[in-house]
Amino acid sequence: LLARFDRPIGWWLLFWPCAWGVLLAGGARSDWQLILWMLLGAIAMRGAGCVYNDIVDADLDRQVARTRNRPVASGAVSVRSAWIWLAMLAAIGLIVLLQLPRVAQFVALGSIAPVAAYPFMKRITWWPQAWLGIVFSWGLPVGWVAVAGHFPLAGWLLYTGSIAWVIGYDTIYAVQDVEDDALVGIRSSALALGGKVRGGVAAFYAGAVILWGVAFWLVRPDVLALAALLPAALHLVWQVVTLRADDGASALARFRANRTTGLLVALACPVVGATA
Repeated sequence: LLARFDRPIGWWLLFWPCAWGVLLAGGARSDWQLILWMLLGAIAMRGAGCVYNDIVDADLDRQVARTRNRPVASGAVSVRSAWIWLAMLAAIGLIVLLQLPRVAQFVALGSIAPVAAYPFMKRITWWPQAWLGIVFSWGLPVGWVAVAGHFPLAGWLLYTGSIAWVIGYDTIYAVQDVEDDALVGIRSSALALGGKVRGGVAAFYAGAVILWGVAFWLVRPDVLALAALLPAALHLVWQVVTLRADDGASALARFRANRTTGLLVALACPVVGATA
């Protein structure tokens, strides 16, 4: 429970950008084992991130209905035990790290500071979702660099689009807690947008699709490259159209639907990357 292994949506959302980086860089056939290693790394490091977040946020979690029963906040797991579990998960992450080329290892290690800072962002900015986007998209440059040895403009555009995507779906997720967050003093993009959550999510999703499209075009300047993104774009449109910002269950379902979005983008990447 502490590592959220009962809620796999988190590691799927962390994994998909990793896969995009490998696939759009042209590693669908030559580096498929790398994708499996990065899946293991996503599961372990998402778990480690959840443990760290729960240790840091235990005081705030106790004040929010959705989070007050988390293991550390409720006292079911001691802080000492949580740190030990965190170290074990990090050890798995280290094993994955050692499978990467040296340059990709350095890129991966660059994520440590942003990850460590993330739990504090909700206390100092109305847009912690943007910081989460930076963190949850970090596997994309790691995967790309592991395959190609460098990170071109197309990679940066794909990465920036991923950040916009994360802001969009995590804003949907934050809708569940707006009342408690406002009382406790936790900041979020959902609170910052107020009654314009649907429009804000639509804008971030649109930005993501545009940036992904330009990245695809730079890799393969062909209409087929853009057509490959159409299923993912339509899926995001469906999320926005059917989102009910005043309904926590609807918001959670749309948030979880982004596992499918990630898969659709991943399926589009080899169509373009295989000919790079």
